[in-house]
Amino acid sequence: MSIAERLLELGISLPKPTGPAASYSNCVQTGNLLYVSGKGPVAGLQEPPKGKIGREFTHQQGAQFARLAGLDILAAVQLHLGSLDRVSQVVKLQGFINATEQFEQHPAVLDGCSKLMVEVFGDKGLHARSVFGAMSLRANLPLVIDSIFEVSE
Repeated sequence: MSIAERLLELGISLPKPTGPAASYSNCVQTGNLLYVSGKGPVAGLQEPPKGKIGREFTHQQGAQFARLAGLDILAAVQLHLGSLDRVSQVVKLQGFINATEQFEQHPAVLDGCSKLMVEVFGDKGLHARSVFGAMSLRANLPLVIDSIFEVSE
């Protein structure tokens, strides 16, 4: 089954990928590795969420935001590669969570994106990851996730 068929089966439609907000590229490929710039939960939304997880948002809402950021990541990868079938492996996700000082559930937030990658790619979606609490993020977004993919020709 192709990844496009898998997305249909899951009822997932990818948003139009967001573009870079400054002087950088959405994706950079070197060899068989594709690096995707940080994505927040903004694609397809009228108004992006703003605020901290643990104050304005719960960790469950944060996990939904991470899933939205994951959809934007996939949309950017598809645009760059032409097809998500070229993804051989999701190598790494790195999440930055705009959280209160007391917040401790960072991994549960990033799970929203991690689970999406496994839903879409199966075993190829299993990845290494890091998650960090951030004092602030661009545009006061609740999270930003960057990623690395192994790709085939």
